[in-house]
Amino acid sequence: MTQIKERYTLTQSQKMMVFILSMSLYGLSNMITELVPEVNVGPVNFSIEYFAFIPLTLCILFHPFYAAIGASFGEIIFGEIMLGQFSGFGEMEKLVIFTLAMYVAGIIVNNPKNRVQVGIAAVTGVVIHQFLNMVSDIAKVWIGVEDFEAVSGLPQSVVAIEGFSFLNDVLFSGILFALLPTLYLVPRLYGKIEPLLGMKPCDNKTKYPISGILKPRFILVGVLLSAAAMGFEFLSEAGIDIFEWEADFGSTAIWISLAVAAVVALITIIVLVTGKNKAKRGMANE
Repeated sequence: MTQIKERYTLTQSQKMMVFILSMSLYGLSNMITELVPEVNVGPVNFSIEYFAFIPLTLCILFHPFYAAIGASFGEIIFGEIMLGQFSGFGEMEKLVIFTLAMYVAGIIVNNPKNRVQVGIAAVTGVVIHQFLNMVSDIAKVWIGVEDFEAVSGLPQSVVAIEGFSFLNDVLFSGILFALLPTLYLVPRLYGKIEPLLGMKPCDNKTKYPISGILKPRFILVGVLLSAAAMGFEFLSEAGIDIFEWEADFGSTAIWISLAVAAVVALITIIVLVTGKNKAKRGMANE
């Protein structure tokens, strides 16, 4: 466990840069998905759920917690608040579940050049996220805080519909926009992007057995966080929100949010590159 802690040791400034980079890039990608039209076939929706490869890549290459929570905040800030909507407790569910899924995916990989590990991590992250969302949606209908009209008078039909939606999201968005891009990017960026933050790439010769990471305490915490996230969503659907906010910013809001996310991402990248060049010049002068 000592080695695991050492692998993820970053300075406060590095943690902040990982957070901001993940937040801005994933926020930018969320705005792009908002512009892509959806296709509905009955109660089933076909759409680009998200570009999960962005947080997955950052979680594998950098600190998984700060990259994961940064991406979650990016979705809330650029995909919700700047579009004039914030559902209070409902956003807490998104924050907890998505952060948990991406974090687990990030800690699975100890060798970013190992495509098998990277592939397993990418699929695991998407499956955890979509599965917890599915369980939450089914529970909301069965508990009665949300209406469901797939088959009138047959609440059990929600299991079939949500199950199909789960498979669709995993097989469609999970493969096209998570697994394949992550498999391509992680081995190629490994060893090249870390120096931008003044970090050394993680030692791919060091082994971190899953049994040493996914201990019973970690699993228990994950289950409790998932339950808490669903509880927040139930409260939101039941109309119990203490900080819900909504405003009409018009149709231009999405473009403004897209531009802000792009500017933040660009500034972050410029700062990273500038810092790397200064460090190189300093070492050369010495």
